[in-house]
Amino acid sequence: MTTPIRTERHDNVLVIISDNPPVNALGQAVRAGLAAGIEEALSDDGIEAVVIRCDGRTFFAGADITEFGKAPKGPSLPEALDKLEASDKPVVAAIHGTALGGGCEVALACHYRVAVPSAKIGLPEVKLGLIPGAAGTQRLPRLVGAEAALPLVATGDPISAKKAQAIGLVDKIVGEDSLEADAIAFAKSKIGQPVPRASEGTANQDGVKNPAIFDDFRQKNGRKMRGFDAPNAAIEAVKAAGELPYAEGVKKERELFARLMGGTQSKAMRHYFFAERAANKIDDVPADTPLIPIKKVGVIGAGTMGGGIAMNFLSAGIPVTILEMKQEALDRGTGVMRKNYENTAKRGRMTVEQVGTAMGLLTPTLDYADLADCDLVIEAVYENMDVKKEVFGTLDGVVKQGAILASNTSYLNIDEIAAATQRPGYVLGLHFFSPANVMKLLEVVRGAKTRDDVLATSMKLAKKIGKVAAVSGVCPGFIGNRMLSKRQEQANQLIMEGANYWDVDDVLLEFGFPMGPFQMGDLAGIDIGWHRDPSKVTTVREALCAVGRFGQKTGKGFYDYDEARNRTPSDEVKTIIADFAAKEGHAQRDISKDEIRERLLYPMINEGAKILDEKMAQRASDIDVVWINGYGWPIYTGGPMFWADTIGLDTVVAGLEKHGLPVSDYLRGKAARGETFNG
Repeated sequence: MTTPIRTERHDNVLVIISDNPPVNALGQAVRAGLAAGIEEALSDDGIEAVVIRCDGRTFFAGADITEFGKAPKGPSLPEALDKLEASDKPVVAAIHGTALGGGCEVALACHYRVAVPSAKIGLPEVKLGLIPGAAGTQRLPRLVGAEAALPLVATGDPISAKKAQAIGLVDKIVGEDSLEADAIAFAKSKIGQPVPRASEGTANQDGVKNPAIFDDFRQKNGRKMRGFDAPNAAIEAVKAAGELPYAEGVKKERELFARLMGGTQSKAMRHYFFAERAANKIDDVPADTPLIPIKKVGVIGAGTMGGGIAMNFLSAGIPVTILEMKQEALDRGTGVMRKNYENTAKRGRMTVEQVGTAMGLLTPTLDYADLADCDLVIEAVYENMDVKKEVFGTLDGVVKQGAILASNTSYLNIDEIAAATQRPGYVLGLHFFSPANVMKLLEVVRGAKTRDDVLATSMKLAKKIGKVAAVSGVCPGFIGNRMLSKRQEQANQLIMEGANYWDVDDVLLEFGFPMGPFQMGDLAGIDIGWHRDPSKVTTVREALCAVGRFGQKTGKGFYDYDEARNRTPSDEVKTIIADFAAKEGHAQRDISKDEIRERLLYPMINEGAKILDEKMAQRASDIDVVWINGYGWPIYTGGPMFWADTIGLDTVVAGLEKHGLPVSDYLRGKAARGETFNG
C-alpha cells in the first residue's frame, strides 16, 4: 500500500509532501506521515528547516469526515501537530487551494505560513455543529488576537490569503507558480532564528483588555447564530484562550468539542453534509451517462420567477433568451433584473463590469422563433395546466430536437404537460423557489418518460448555477409543497379551534424556522390567487382580502405592520377568525404550544413517509435537503425526517394518534420495527 506522505530533500531543507486526493484529508495515514516526516527532519543534522506542502489542487482541506464516529487510530491530529510545533528547526506551511479545518490547524502549528494569492484559509467546523478540535481555537487567537479569530472560528467562513496576511495568519504571499521554491527560500531565511510558536503568542490579550469584543460579536451575529450550539461554544473557546494558560485552554477546547460531537446538533449537521452529496446521485442513472451540452437557455416569462430563473444562468456565464407576450412586460422584467444586479453590486458582491457582462448575455424577445436554437427552455408562466400545455405544444414545434423542455410548475403534473409534446423524454420539471436568483433549492421533477441523459444533465447544471438539487417523482406538490400543504391544513384548523395565529407562528419560530405560516402568507401576499370579488367570502384569507388586508405590502394582513415592518396581532383579524369559527360550529379551547408543534410537524413526517413509500423521493435524506434549502427547516435538526429519527418514530405515531390524525402504514411499520428513515 502506498503512503500518502513522502519526503524530498532540497539541500538543507526537508519538504514533507501529502498526496492524498481529492482534498488531502487528514486521515490516519496522513497524520502518521506528518509525524514521521518531522521525526526524520529532527534526527538528521544535515536538515535545518522543513516545508510542508501538498500535491493536487489543495493544501489539507480538513479532517477525514468518514472517520467521524469511529474508534480513533493514532496518532491523533493534536498529537501530530504538537510534535510539529515542538520542532526547534523552522517549519513552514506552503498553502495553495484551501487550508480548512484541520488543514488550517496544521498551518497554525507550523512556525511560519506562506500562501499563494488564490489560497483560502478557514475553520468551518461550526458548519458541522463542531469547533476545531486540534487546538485551533487556542493557537489562532494567540497568533492573530481574539477579535480577528472570532469570525473565523464562530462563523466558519474562510478568508483570502490577502486578508490572512493582514491579520497576521500568513507571513508572506508567494507566486502562484513558484510555491515550493519560494517556501524553501523563505524557510532557509529563518534558519538559526528562534522559532515562533503560535501556542506561545500573546495577541490573545486583546480579549482580556477589552472583553466587550465578545459581546459585540454576539450582538452583531446573533441572528445568524440563533438556535445553534457550536458558535457559542466557539466564542467560549476563544475567550478561554485569553483567560487560561495554553494547556488548560486546549483542555477546555477538547471538553467543548466532545460535548458538541456527542450532541444531536452536530449529528444532524453531519447528516446534512452527507445528505446534500447523496442527493446528487440518481440510483438508477449510471454515473457515466453522457450529458447534453447546455450552451444557451430560453426562459418563458419575465416576471418575478422568470427573471430570477434567468439570472441564475446569466450569473454562470450562460446566454439566455427571455420571452414575453408584450413589450411592456418584457421591459419591466428586464429592468427588474438589471436593478437586482445593480443592488448586488452596491453591496459589493459584484463589480459594475460583472453586471454589464451578465446583462450582455441576455436577449429579450417577443417571438417564440428566437428560442429555436436553445439547448434548454424553462417555462415560468401562470400556474394553469391549459396555459402550460399550450406553451409546451408551441415549444415542441419551434425548439430544435434534442433540446430539453422544462416547467417551473410548483404543483402540476409533469407527465400531463409532457404529453402535450412529441418528445416527452426531453420534458421534466425544474421547480425553482422564490426569489429564484437567491434560493438554493431546485426540485428536479422526473417524469415517467424523462430520459436518463436529460435528468443527469439537469442535476449537473443545477450545480453549475449554484443550486442544491433533489429529484422528485410526479405527484401533487412534489416533495416540498406536498408536505407543506399538510402543515398549512393544521395551521388553519388550529386557529378555528381556538389557537392564536401568532402562537402558531411563534411555535415554528421557537423551533428554528425563519417565519411561521401566517407571517409567510403576509410576506408573499394574501391576495395571491384571490378571485377579486369582495362579496364572495368562503375562507379567512378571502375575508382578509375583502377588507383590504393583503399582507405586508399594504401594511396589514394577518398582522398589522409599522413602517419598519414589525408585526403586531390585529384585533380586526381576531374578530374575523372568531366569526368564521362560530359559523362553522367550532368550539373554542386553549391549545398548548406542544399540541401546536405536534399538529404542525407530525403530519409533515407522515406525508414524508408516504412520499418514500410511493418512491416519489429516492431517500429520506433527499426530503431533508428539500426542506432545509427551500423552506427554512433548521439545519441543526437535520431536516424533518432526521428530526423524526431523533425523537423516535414511535413518538410521532403516538402523537398523530393522540390528535386523531392519519398514520401511514409505512410510518407505522417502521415505528413498530424500531427502524429509522435514515437507516
